Amino acid sequence: MAVARLLLLSTVHVVLPPFIFPFYLPGLAPVNFCEKSDKVSDCKSVIELFVNRLDSVESVLPYEYTAFDFCQAEGGKRPSENLGQVLFGERIEASPYKFTFNQKETCKHVCTKEYDLNKPEYRQKLQFLKKSMLLNYQHHWIVDNMPVTWCYEVEDNQKFCNPGFPIGCYVTKEGHPRGACVISSEFHDSDTFYIFNHVDIKIVYHVVENEAPRARLVAAKLEPKSFRHTTMDNPDCSGLPMDLRNTINDGTIKIAYTYSVSFEENKEIRWASRWDYILESMSHTHIQWFSIMNSLVIVLFLSGMVAMIMLRTLHKDIARYNQMDSTEDAQEEFGWKLVHGDIFRPPRKGMLLSVFLGSGTQILIMTFVTLFFACLGFLSPANRGALMTCAVVLWVLLGTPAGYVAARFYKSFGGEKWKTNVLLTAFLCPGIVFADFFIMNLILWGEGSSAAIPFGTLVAVLALWFCISVPLTFLGAYFGFTKNAIEHPVRTNQIPRQIPEQSFYTKPLPGIVMGGILPFGCIFIQLFFILNSIWSHQMYYMFGFLFLVFIILVITCSEATILLCYFHLCAEDYHWQWRSFLTSGFTAVYFLIYAVHYFFSKLQITGTASTILYFGYTMIMVLIFFLFTGTIGFFACFWFVTKIYSVQGRVIGKQVSIWPAAVPQLVLAWKIHMHTSFRVTLPSLVPRRGGAKKRGGIFRACVSHRRRQNFTTNRRERGRGQGEAKDGNDGVCGNGTTAAPGGRFESEQEASVSVAMEGIARALSENGSGDGELYPG
Repeated sequence: MAVARLLLLSTVHVVLPPFIFPFYLPGLAPVNFCEKSDKVSDCKSVIELFVNRLDSVESVLPYEYTAFDFCQAEGGKRPSENLGQVLFGERIEASPYKFTFNQKETCKHVCTKEYDLNKPEYRQKLQFLKKSMLLNYQHHWIVDNMPVTWCYEVEDNQKFCNPGFPIGCYVTKEGHPRGACVISSEFHDSDTFYIFNHVDIKIVYHVVENEAPRARLVAAKLEPKSFRHTTMDNPDCSGLPMDLRNTINDGTIKIAYTYSVSFEENKEIRWASRWDYILESMSHTHIQWFSIMNSLVIVLFLSGMVAMIMLRTLHKDIARYNQMDSTEDAQEEFGWKLVHGDIFRPPRKGMLLSVFLGSGTQILIMTFVTLFFACLGFLSPANRGALMTCAVVLWVLLGTPAGYVAARFYKSFGGEKWKTNVLLTAFLCPGIVFADFFIMNLILWGEGSSAAIPFGTLVAVLALWFCISVPLTFLGAYFGFTKNAIEHPVRTNQIPRQIPEQSFYTKPLPGIVMGGILPFGCIFIQLFFILNSIWSHQMYYMFGFLFLVFIILVITCSEATILLCYFHLCAEDYHWQWRSFLTSGFTAVYFLIYAVHYFFSKLQITGTASTILYFGYTMIMVLIFFLFTGTIGFFACFWFVTKIYSVQGRVIGKQVSIWPAAVPQLVLAWKIHMHTSFRVTLPSLVPRRGGAKKRGGIFRACVSHRRRQNFTTNRRERGRGQGEAKDGNDGVCGNGTTAAPGGRFESEQEASVSVAMEGIARALSENGSGDGELYPG
C-alpha cells in the first residue's frame, strides 16, 4: 500500500505541475532600463521605488505609509489602483527612494527625523512607531511592479523570501528578543526598541538578448539594518544599532534614514519567470504535498464507493419493480416509491429557498469562472487586485442567472408573490454581505486604517449593485416567470402523506451534521493556505490545485447529499428540498469552526478591533460558502430525484386502452398499488345508477361485498387502512374527484386509491359506455 501511494505521488508530481502551478502572465508590459550615458529613447535610467501599506500578522489593521513618520516623497505621481486593490486595502504611493540604473551608491542619506520628547505631538508620533514595532508591522516596497523581498534562511537551511520587511523589533524586559531582533546579537538591551533605519538593496537585472544595452529587472532584494549615525549630514552606516529605550522620556531623539544600492547582472533568469524565486520559497508549499495527495486519493476513493453503492442499490430497486409477477407483489410497495405522490410537494418557506438558490447559483458560476481565468494565469499575483476585481465584476454581471433560477423554482413551488421573490433575490443576500462589510468599514474608519474603503469607492460599489446587478436580476426573473413551471415526472397528491416515526439516524439534524464532514475533509488543507494568504499576508498562487479542489468539492457535496437523500426517501421522509440544501451547506459550519480554531491556534492577533474585524469578515466568507455548497447539494438532489422517479414512471406508466366491461380486471392486471394516485380519462361518462354518485365534483365509488375481502385484506397487511376507504351497506367505498363528466378522476386519500378505482371501474362496467385510458398520474 505504501509503495502504491509513493508511485501515485510520484506520478502526480510528474503529471500535475503544469496544472497545479498555473501559467504566469505578468500583467504589465516589460520595462527596459539603460545606463544614463546610453541615451536610448525607449529606455529608462531612473528606477522608482513605490511604497505600499504596512500590515502585521498580529493585527488586522493595515496603515498607509504616510500614517508613519518616515521619509516622505516630495510630490511624485501616485499610481492608479483598480477596484480589487482598493477593496483589499492596498495604498501604493511614491517614495523618496530613487536609483539610477547600474549606478552603485553607499550609505545614501534620505532624511532625518527629530523628536522633541517634551512636546506631546512628537511623543505621540514616536509612541505610534514603537507600538508598530511591538506588533511587528511590515514595510512593502515595490520596484518595477515586483515586491522588494527580504530573503533569509529558515529551518533545514532553506531560504525564505518575504515580500516585506519589519519596521524594527523589540527586546522584552526579560531580555528576550522578539521578531527580527533574533537576527543579530547586537540587539540585546532589555525593554528596548531597535528601528531599521538603513536598507541594503540589491537589484538584479537581465540584459535583453539582441537588444543590448537594454536590460530588464528580474529581482529586487534588501536587508534591513539599524545604525546610530553619529553624523547626520554625512552618515557612515557603521557602529551601534539605533535604539529607542522606553526609559527615556525627555530630551531629543534623531533618526537618520539611509540606504545603499548595488546592481548585479544575471544571465539565467528571464523577465517572464522573475517571480519564481518568491513563489518557490513561500512557506508551507512543500511541507503539505504528501498530505494533500493522500487526502485527494481518499476523497476520490470514497466518491467512487458512493457512486457504486448508489448505482447498485438503484439498479436492484428498479429491477424489483420490473419483476412484479403476481397481484400480491404488485400491491406490496417499499422504499422510496412509497412517497412518489409527495416527492415534489412544495417545501415550506419556498420563497426563501428559491432566493438562496438564485444567490447560490450566482456565486457558483462566479467561482468557477474566476478560478478558470486564474488557472490560465490572468489573475496571477503580478496582476495586483485582478482576482478581487474579476470576482466583483462577475458577481455584478451574473444577476441574470440568479433571478432566473430563483423565479423558476419559486414558480415550481407554487409561489405567486413574484415581486417579493425578485426583490429578495436582488437584495437579501447581497444586502446582508454589504451590511456586514459596511460595519467592518466603520470600524476601519474609526481606527484610521488604510483598509477603510473611501467614500467614492463605496458609492461606485453601490452603483454597480443598484444600476447593473439589480436590473439584471429583474431581467432574469422576467424570463424565469414567463416560462412554464418545471414539469415533474410524477403528480403530487392533494393530501400530504403521513411520515412515519423516524429513527435517530434518519432524522433531519443527524443527517445534516454528517453530510458536511466529507466535503470539508477535502478542502480543509487548502483552506489553511487560503487563510494564510488572507490573514498572514502570504501570496497565494496555486490556483490550479485550488481549481482541482473546487471540482472535488462539487463532486463530494453532490454525492454526499444524494446518498443521504436516498436514505431519507427509503425511510418515507419526502421533505428533501431544504434537507439537501442544508446537508451540503452545513460544510460552512465546519468552515466557521475551523476559522475559530485557526484564530486561536495560528494567529497572534491582539486587540478588540482586530478580533471583531476577523470574525466579521469570516462571517461574510461563511455565508458565501453556505450558499455556494447548499446550492450544489440542492441541484444534485433535484437531478437525482427527478431521474429516479422518471425511471419509475416509465416502469409502470404505459398508457393502455380499456373497454368498460373489462375495467375491473384490467385495473388489477395493471397492478394498481394502494399508495399510488391514478387518473382515469374517459371521453364519455354519465353516471346514472349503481355504485357511482355525483356529489358536487366528488364521485363516491363503491365495491360490492363480494369484492370487499380482497381490499380489506391488503389494507390490513399494509397497515394503511386509514382515510376515506370505509365499509358501508353497499360495500367498500372510496372517494375520487373530477373536474367534469368525461374529465379525470383522482383519489383524495392514498389509502383509498385501489378501492375508489375499483368502485369507479365497476360503475363504468355497469352504467357507462365508451373507451378510455388508464395511466398513473
